[in-house]
Amino acid sequence: MSTLKLSLLQQPLVWLDGEANLSHFDSLLGPLVGRDLIILPEMFTTGFAMQAPERALPESRVIEWLHQWAQKLNAMIGGSVALSTSKGAVNRFLLVEPQGKVHFYDKRHLFRMAGEHNYYIAGKRREVVEWRGWRILPQVCYDLRFPVWSRNGQDYDLALYVANWPARRTHHWQALLTARAIENQAYVAGCNRVGDDDNGHHYSGDSLIINALGEELARAEPGASMIIEAELSLEALQDYRESFPAWRDADSFLRHE
Repeated sequence: MSTLKLSLLQQPLVWLDGEANLSHFDSLLGPLVGRDLIILPEMFTTGFAMQAPERALPESRVIEWLHQWAQKLNAMIGGSVALSTSKGAVNRFLLVEPQGKVHFYDKRHLFRMAGEHNYYIAGKRREVVEWRGWRILPQVCYDLRFPVWSRNGQDYDLALYVANWPARRTHHWQALLTARAIENQAYVAGCNRVGDDDNGHHYSGDSLIINALGEELARAEPGASMIIEAELSLEALQDYRESFPAWRDADSFLRHE
């Protein structure tokens, strides 16, 4: 498939109430028939809370819910959730296909300014997911600040960032998303939440979909609960990479272990 129809759900989150959050997204997903990829924010069942693993829904419940919607919409759907595992708590980006196949990436860079590294275990593996002819790199929030982790070795076409990124640093969010698209010659999509959490943080969203030239294909209104959409062209991306092959001069010493 040369075209990917992408939707990002910029929405508020109910603090530490998984079923309430699932019910809210239930009210929004129905009309999204015909999309290929649907993305929810970081920790979409709880909000960004350090106590979230203790109050989180079981992974099986979240995967079942994602699978049901993936089947109904014939689309891949995902977002990150706080989970308790046998090895400890993780901030896990789940992506579920209509047939039930589950992909996941555990957040690598834990936000120490909120103490996330004291409550969660950092992921060690960078993941690339293949879907309908596209190669997709899932990333979570703070990962955005570390370009080596998302360096494109010509192994992905679209980088997805889900976030609870506070409004006071929205300039960083928007600038870094654009930088990741330009430097990696890839599409980049950032899905952020809106509203206020119980820690007193305000989120303006500013969700974006950007092409490899750094041009905005879709931008959410600041603070608005809304869905933004774009159609991404693999042919246009490949043509650009061939006409401006900066990737051929990328440093060879960067490796993902």
